[in-house]
Amino acid sequence: MSYRFMRVFIMFDLPVETKQQVRVYNKFRKNLISEGFLMMQYSIYIKSCINKEAAESSINAVKKLLPSDGHVRALIITEKQYEKMKILLGAEDKNIEILGDNRTIIF
Repeated sequence: MSYRFMRVFIMFDLPVETKQQVRVYNKFRKNLISEGFLMMQYSIYIKSCINKEAAESSINAVKKLLPSDGHVRALIITEKQYEKMKILLGAEDKNIEILGDNRTIIF
């Protein structure tokens, strides 16, 4: 098995106009966190994986958690690509500092 660290981004836009929609939104967020994702920005969660297979496995786990409405997208990038990300305004928050050292391993 080759170890090429990857980052999985989950980006979502869910409706939050009713109490039920807010509950669905909160449940989805909590499920992402329970799957090892950390919040990068309000609707962008990110997870570090040991290789592409583990990244794909993480996306498949998220597919099982999808709400019935809204938009959810997934993106896999390499660690090298992630390191080239530039912050244009503001600074990294504590979650990103934590995630920088996090190596989630899924086999």
